[in-house]
Amino acid sequence: MPHLFKDHPASVGESYLEHMGVAFAFGARLLAAAVACFVHGLLPFLFTKTGSNAVKRLHREMIVGRSAQHRSEGNDGRHWVN
Repeated sequence: MPHLFKDHPASVGESYLEHMGVAFAFGARLLAAAVACFVHGLLPFLFTKTGSNAVKRLHREMIVGRSAQHRSEGNDGRHWVN
C-alpha cells in the first residue's frame, strides 16, 4: 500500500512531499486561470488571454520541460503523459 504514495512521485524524480507541493502549485494556478475564464465569460473584455496563456505555460512546465529533463536523466519520459 505505501508504494501507491511513492511510485508515481518517484517516476518523476520527486519525493511524496515534493510532488504534493508541485501538484498543489499547479492546482492553484489552474484555479486562478479557471476564475479568470469564468470572469472572461461574463465580461469578455477582461482576461482575454489569461486562460490560454496559463494552459500554454503549464503545459511547457509540466509536460515539455519536465519530460525533456526526465529523458536527459536516462529515462524514456512515458510517465509524463499520465
